[in-house]
Amino acid sequence: MATSLAADAELYALAERTGQALQAARWRLATAESCTAGWIAKALTDVPGSSQWFECGYVTYSNAAKMRDLGVCEQTLTEQGAVSEATVREMVDGALARSGTEIAVAVSGIAGPEGGTPDKPVGTVWLAVAMRTRPERFCERCDFEGDRDAVRRQTVAHALRRTLEMLEAHAAAARPDRS
Repeated sequence: MATSLAADAELYALAERTGQALQAARWRLATAESCTAGWIAKALTDVPGSSQWFECGYVTYSNAAKMRDLGVCEQTLTEQGAVSEATVREMVDGALARSGTEIAVAVSGIAGPEGGTPDKPVGTVWLAVAMRTRPERFCERCDFEGDRDAVRRQTVAHALRRTLEMLEAHAAAARPDRS
């Protein structure tokens, strides 16, 4: 139980810092989640006042939902699979386009205990973060260890960290040079 409380405290701290960065930028965030099934959105909305900077979350667990709700192409899912860089790129772009937010984060992965393959074992997660003001997308494959809960929790924490890093980089770039 203590580990769970410590992990929840970590997620809360990351979500709180992310919210502070969003509020400072006057930006709103959307999430597009598959393997975490809304856990990133839950972590963010655990922070009081999150309605000021959290817009919405898309839980697109099935391929049909990814296509319908986020505009992921059927061809991408057929050729690359739901757990792929191409899919999370389309998920994050769909979340940005549909929500009208300035930043979005997307995740798709294999939390287990089944569903893994030699190329994509259990613990494989793809993550994407995108900002409306920048054409490039941050995409990353992660290989997490542990049971289903551990893989999902690590995914949430990592997604919050990467989103916060992008927000902090944006804030640093926007500051006037003080030299």
